[in-house]
Amino acid sequence: MEIIISFFSDKIAVPSLLKYVVLLLLVFLLGIPPVQAAESPLRITVSLVGPRNLSYLPIDLIPRIGIDQEEGVQLILNHVGGGGVAIKQTLARNSDFAVAGFPAVMSLKANGGTMLGVASVSDATLFVLIVRAALQDEVKRIADLKGRVIGIHNSSVNAKTVAQQLTELLLFSDGGSEHDIRMVPVGQNWEERALLLENGKVDAIMAEEPFASVMIQEKKVFALANLADPAVSGRIPGSHFLHAAVTTRPDVIQNEPVKVQRMVTMVRRALQWIASHTPEELVEKMAVADEKERQGLLLALKKYPRLYSPNGAFSRQQMADTNQFFKFTNPKQDGITMESLIHDQWAGQRE
Repeated sequence: MEIIISFFSDKIAVPSLLKYVVLLLLVFLLGIPPVQAAESPLRITVSLVGPRNLSYLPIDLIPRIGIDQEEGVQLILNHVGGGGVAIKQTLARNSDFAVAGFPAVMSLKANGGTMLGVASVSDATLFVLIVRAALQDEVKRIADLKGRVIGIHNSSVNAKTVAQQLTELLLFSDGGSEHDIRMVPVGQNWEERALLLENGKVDAIMAEEPFASVMIQEKKVFALANLADPAVSGRIPGSHFLHAAVTTRPDVIQNEPVKVQRMVTMVRRALQWIASHTPEELVEKMAVADEKERQGLLLALKKYPRLYSPNGAFSRQQMADTNQFFKFTNPKQDGITMESLIHDQWAGQRE
C-alpha cells in the first residue's frame, strides 16, 4: 500500500519522493549535472543605413543566410537614414552597434563623444554626386552648384555624416565652400528621393549605390562626380577612406565582450560568404521584391567587384586614407586618428 505524505495542499507519493532524493544524491556524489534549459540566444541590435544599402549589405545578409542563428544570436537590424543617426541610436543605447563611415566616428570624437570600430565592412568608397537631368546644361562642374539644394544622409548634432563631409570637400576642391549651397537631409527610401529630384525639391544628392546607377540608367540624373572614378578620387585627399565599419560604445566592449566577439564573427562569416558566391547568388539571398532595386543591386555588385573587405580586418592603407580625409575636412582636429578609435582584438589588421 502506497503511503501518501501531505505537504500543505500538495500530495507526494513516497516512492516518487524517494526517487527524487536518490537523484539528488547522485548529482551531489557523482557530479552529474542536472538537466538545464536550452540557452536563450544572445540579443544583438545593430543600427545601419538601409535597408539593402550596397556598402552595408553584408550586415543585411547575416540573418538572410542564418549566420546569427548558428552563432546563437538573435540579430535585430534597425535601418536608419544616415550613419550619424545610427551612431546616435547606439549612443542612446537603443542599439549595441552602429555601422557607419569612419569619418563620422572621428567627427563624433571631435565633438566630445566616443565610438570604437571593431570590424571593417567595406573596401571601396562608393559615393556619386548626382544632379537632376533638367540641369545638365547649367551644371557642368562642382562650382555650378552654387545656390542649389543638395540632399545628404541624415546627420546628427555630434556626428557629421561622411556624405556631408564629402560634399563640403568637393565644393572646396572647386573653389567653393559649404556656405555656397543648402544641404538638406534625405532618407534611404528610393521613391521619396527620386520624387525630390523630379519635383526639383533638391537639385542634387550625394548618393550611394545602387540608387545612383539606377537613376543614371533611367536618365533621370547625371553623375557630376563619382568617387569610383580615378579622375575624381585623385582630387580628393584620402578618397579611399573606410566607408562602412562596425562600431560600438566603449562600455559594450568592456562589459559585454561576448557580444562584440560574436558580432565580429558574424561579419567575418558574411564577408567570406560573399567572397565565395556570385553577385546573382547574393541578390537572390536578399529576396528583393522590387525589380528595379533588384536589378540595381546586381548592376552595382558587378560594377564594383572589390567592394567589400575580405575578412573584416582593418586595412592600414585605409586607415592612412581615412586620417588624411578627416584631417583635410576638419583641419582644426589634427590630433584625432583612426588608429586611436579602433579595437581590433577580434578583427585584426591587414596591409
